[in-house]
Amino acid sequence: MYQLKTIGVLTSGGDAPGMNAALRAVTRKAIYHGIRVKAIYRGYKGLISGEIKEFQTQDVSNIIQQGGTIIKSARSMEFKTDEGMQTAYDTLKREEIDALVVIGGDGTFTGARIFGQIYNDIPIVGIPGTIDNDLFGTDYTIGYDTALNTIVEAVDKIRDTASSHERLFFIEVMGRDAGFLALYGAIASGAEAAIIPEITTNTDQLTQLIEQGFRKSKNSSIVLVAESDLTGGALGVAEHLKKTHPEFDCRVTILGHIQRGGSPTANDRVLASRMGAASIDALLDDQRNVMIGIVNNEIVYVPFSKAIKNSKPADQSLMDVLHILSI
Repeated sequence: MYQLKTIGVLTSGGDAPGMNAALRAVTRKAIYHGIRVKAIYRGYKGLISGEIKEFQTQDVSNIIQQGGTIIKSARSMEFKTDEGMQTAYDTLKREEIDALVVIGGDGTFTGARIFGQIYNDIPIVGIPGTIDNDLFGTDYTIGYDTALNTIVEAVDKIRDTASSHERLFFIEVMGRDAGFLALYGAIASGAEAAIIPEITTNTDQLTQLIEQGFRKSKNSSIVLVAESDLTGGALGVAEHLKKTHPEFDCRVTILGHIQRGGSPTANDRVLASRMGAASIDALLDDQRNVMIGIVNNEIVYVPFSKAIKNSKPADQSLMDVLHILSI
């Protein structure tokens, strides 16, 4: 019978608030079951170079409230090569690591899926840590709620100056090719519109929307724009509107990496704790190559192939809500 004695845990890709809470949960749940925990620093890069330290319960004390990741994160081009993966596998064997828990997003799970297919004697379980909330098979990802609250706080402050000067603000938020932060952030902050890659919004529709709100009933307007080649970003949208409506006093704010930082919200801490503990349950249940997800507040196991390949749809009804409430 398969016996789990030692696990490795790493964080990879972009950091997200709550990663430390997940690391804490993984470590303590494993130790509770008598399993040794080895923390791998700097993601797959550290797995190749052997930056590994055994963690005890005190190593994860007082980290649940910290943003970022105490075991660091890095992107590794070498891990994408056959030689890099072989070196990573040799490291796991040398450290007597029986299974791997990876905390990250789409890129992290893509690497884990390929590695798990080649070296199938190492079970891998993923925990979704990304502010983008773009992974299929889970309602929420770790870090999304904190980033959303950061956006709302920033937009609230920008609205003060937008109203004072009767300006139109385009605010760019993260999300890569996913518009969840822009859409939910727009509703939560009372913005007039959201431009997201999942739902096509041509410039004529945007012009009509801005004219209806800006000219008829409001002295300022705020539009959230998801960063994406499909949307053109806030700068692209603003430049077009300046050409078609030069009478508008437009401003652009790009929130950038402020959205990644900060102490995780209570929701993210609880979500990370649940998912971290569930990752050990999954390994003990002989699961492999799966992501821990949460659907309708219940823990689920999602194959990496599904989480990565399938697109997570945006809710059209929320766009309707935003449009109606912005009149």
